[in-house]
Amino acid sequence: MGSRMAGRLQSAQHEVVVYNRTRARAEQFAQRGATIAQTPRELAAQSEVIFSSLANDAALEAVMFGADGVLSSARPGTTLVEMSTVNPETSRRLHDSAALTGVFVLDAPVSGSTLQAEQGRLVIFVGGEENVFERCRPLLALLSAKTFYLGASGFGATMKLCVNAMLGLGVQALAESIALGVKAGLPRERFLQVLSETAVVSPSQKAKIENARKSEYPAAFALSLMLKDFGLILDLAKAHSVSMPATAAAVQVAAAENARQTAAHSDEDFSVVVRAMEREAGIE
Repeated sequence: MGSRMAGRLQSAQHEVVVYNRTRARAEQFAQRGATIAQTPRELAAQSEVIFSSLANDAALEAVMFGADGVLSSARPGTTLVEMSTVNPETSRRLHDSAALTGVFVLDAPVSGSTLQAEQGRLVIFVGGEENVFERCRPLLALLSAKTFYLGASGFGATMKLCVNAMLGLGVQALAESIALGVKAGLPRERFLQVLSETAVVSPSQKAKIENARKSEYPAAFALSLMLKDFGLILDLAKAHSVSMPATAAAVQVAAAENARQTAAHSDEDFSVVVRAMEREAGIE
């Protein structure tokens, strides 16, 4: 996701400095004129606006708060647009810590996959000070089809978890429907074609039906990341005393399939739960 967004900023003729924990992934941008930073500290010292897109809370902690992290050198007035899917409390801690040194932080996670990121058609959810959001709006417009300001720090992260709860449950519902239809004798190809034409299937589910049709699950959004997000969703639900029984059940399916993926040294798209449910139903 981050590489696609960096590419969008380069295409708009912005001066871009790139850091990636795996340096080889940043080299493509050097060939297009970007500067490659050796550490987050080095990147922050050269930047007015910093976009970050990281895998999880632990990665965010290391990149932002580490000895060579962003906050160790970001200058007062710098704006940090943090786009990872993380715990809202982590977003708030980053916001509050940065404020002590005059650095502004927006939590701005995105909805969409790598294709939408490449095309600048993401949906972005923003939390933080509204005046900071307004200053960043032109840059966010390069990355998104729609950007929504939700309110105080952490609210962008909260919105993203609510959206991903629907995303994960939607694909689990799709997996169960496919397993039921095929096991009950419907011709698989015809069944999937008709299912994709119904009004109850969302655009995101429709894309996953194509994965099911081919029995191939290339990782647009890896199962391991969906499982991580499920954990964040349930942590948020626990913190606010919200019961989420369907989500808890979906987590069990995702966790079991993720264990199989790990054993096979694979990490397919989270829609691979379709195959998991078919296997559970005894469908070859």
